[in-house]
Amino acid sequence: MNKTEIRNQYINRELSWLQFNARVLQEAVDESVPLIERLRFLGIFSNNLDEFFKVRYATVKRIALAGRKGKSALGGEVAKDLLDDITRIVIRQQAESQEILRYIESQLKKENILIIDETEVSESQKAFITDYFVQKVSPALVTIILNELAEFPLLKDSAAYLAVKMVMKREGAEHGIRRILAPGTGETRYALIEIPRDANRFVVLPKEGDKQYIIMLDDLVRYCLPLIFNIFSYESLSAHMIKITRDAELDIDNDLSKSFIDKISSSVKGREIGEPVRFVYDEKIGKDTLGFLKEKMRITNTDSVIPGGRYHNRRDYMDFPSLGREDLLYRKSPPLPVNELSLQGSLLDKIAQKDYLQFAPYHTFAYVIRFLREAALDPRVKSIKITVYRLARHSQVTSSLINAVKNGKQVTVQIELQARFDEEANIEYAEQLQSEGVKLIFGVPGLKVHSKICVIEREEKDKVRRYGFISTGNFNESTAKVYTDYTLFTSNQAILKEVNMVFDFFDTTYKIRKYKHLVVSPHYTGKTFSKLIDREIANKKAGKDAYIKLKMNSITNYKMVDKLYEASRAGVKIQMIVRGACCLIPGVPGMSENIEVISIVDKFLEHPRLFIFGNGGDPMVYISSADWMTRNIDFRVEVSCPVYDEDIRKELIETFEIGWSDNVKARVISVAQDNAYRKKGHPEVRSQVATYEYYLHKLK
Repeated sequence: MNKTEIRNQYINRELSWLQFNARVLQEAVDESVPLIERLRFLGIFSNNLDEFFKVRYATVKRIALAGRKGKSALGGEVAKDLLDDITRIVIRQQAESQEILRYIESQLKKENILIIDETEVSESQKAFITDYFVQKVSPALVTIILNELAEFPLLKDSAAYLAVKMVMKREGAEHGIRRILAPGTGETRYALIEIPRDANRFVVLPKEGDKQYIIMLDDLVRYCLPLIFNIFSYESLSAHMIKITRDAELDIDNDLSKSFIDKISSSVKGREIGEPVRFVYDEKIGKDTLGFLKEKMRITNTDSVIPGGRYHNRRDYMDFPSLGREDLLYRKSPPLPVNELSLQGSLLDKIAQKDYLQFAPYHTFAYVIRFLREAALDPRVKSIKITVYRLARHSQVTSSLINAVKNGKQVTVQIELQARFDEEANIEYAEQLQSEGVKLIFGVPGLKVHSKICVIEREEKDKVRRYGFISTGNFNESTAKVYTDYTLFTSNQAILKEVNMVFDFFDTTYKIRKYKHLVVSPHYTGKTFSKLIDREIANKKAGKDAYIKLKMNSITNYKMVDKLYEASRAGVKIQMIVRGACCLIPGVPGMSENIEVISIVDKFLEHPRLFIFGNGGDPMVYISSADWMTRNIDFRVEVSCPVYDEDIRKELIETFEIGWSDNVKARVISVAQDNAYRKKGHPEVRSQVATYEYYLHKLK
């Protein structure tokens, strides 16, 4: 193992995250994954990498440029060395992804799905492609001739460009515009063509017999280069793709005269001129063209310059067309109803009797929408308060809240305008909600609000009773189809009183509340869970039942890692399911031999946070919006909620155990950092399939 990959007691966060993305890439190469789904995993891999460079790589680069070694923040790594390690790993992963793509395309060909390039266009396809270009592509195309420009154009973040090289004829045309624009000097001219973002990346061509043809938009543009440059007299045309990734950090304006929405809006626009952090180019591009571009763009050897394949922005493969080939897609499993909780009749009346757990996407997300719609219509409901982090493009949540206002309810929405890469969408929603009379709260200075909570107040028999839900994920009906998340519906007045206290904190941030039930960041999360770990250590020493079971997206906070090491040394058995970055090193004698960690990557994105403590035989169970990362513990408003209902506690523990028993999609996190699959046993357990069957059985 490279000595920079593990230092002291921790795995570096960035390198661990790259190992997570390697697990995503493993799905693209897994023969058991349907072919079109494998292409989509390639898209997820690419999209993840884009965001990684915009955020994490950019952060490390800022540390390096500031001349700071950044060892404390980077897990013992020197910033410059870490940048080199990242670039080395990414180049290797990119090369691997290109090999996987070529293999998948060869397998698709066996299924009579052919992805052709501009050199393979048949006579029968020419008219369709030309007409498609003229009607749908050309009007949106931006083409820039570079040679005479005093300033090189500012390339958009993560947009794909074709870098065109034109070798001009030595003898130009005698008359007309060709002579004016292309003097017969034999010179080389360069141009950039921006691939339209809104156009479909995959152009489905008319079927020929049993064969389905697809051409990439990039290649369709390549095919039509003579149409684009028909005013020039040239000998040859060639085009290769390039892409710039820019630093996505927001630079918040301190101008007190501006509203918070205006500040975030201008900051998001500022990303367009953020510092470049990665330059990716087609490795087959000519050295002269590459040299010209690097010189004009002032790209130096200190920047991350990564040779890639013919196609960039492979994130678009996430939307690869289904082509009606259900046999090449995951088998559909319709979302189930929550046991004993019908969508007919009053949800609030049912929740008044007992708590219910929704586990999407195994359960339908419709319960959240139904809850809000009922609250909007019920004359006895007087107020609704909810936090919003990410919403669907066409949000039923928003529609329900606006409906509530129109019915005279007091609606308060805490909307996080700094939700990474959703800022523009949230600004639009904020303006829409505000115009409809919704009271907006824009969070807490210096803190992001990442909690997933809702509380309503309803008048019943001359008193006010609260109902609400606490979730591990966003109130987003689109992502709820592919993200696994818990949502607890409750009328527990003690818990909901404290949910209301969280909203009070948004208004009076200087006052720190005390909670008996909820665990709230930034004031209590680290301390509370450290104390619960201490209790397990004490129980172990006293000979009582002691264990810890954790499920989360990432664990990167060194204090929490150290606390788990302490518990391991005391003999407490710790089982962890961590999807993403894991700075903890399990299985090291004398440090973490009692800790096991697995990561599950499969059809759905594993997103819930679930914390289970043995507690001497009476397990304490929490669902949470917070990972054990420094940002979630110290710099965000997060809510962890205890689960008191015995049936739901049992259900949560049982679904954890299903995940822990996975021997199909589980990878073992170890000191080797090799993403080895857990050895298959008998019977084979694919936890996402088994969880669906678990809930199907409950209904029966």
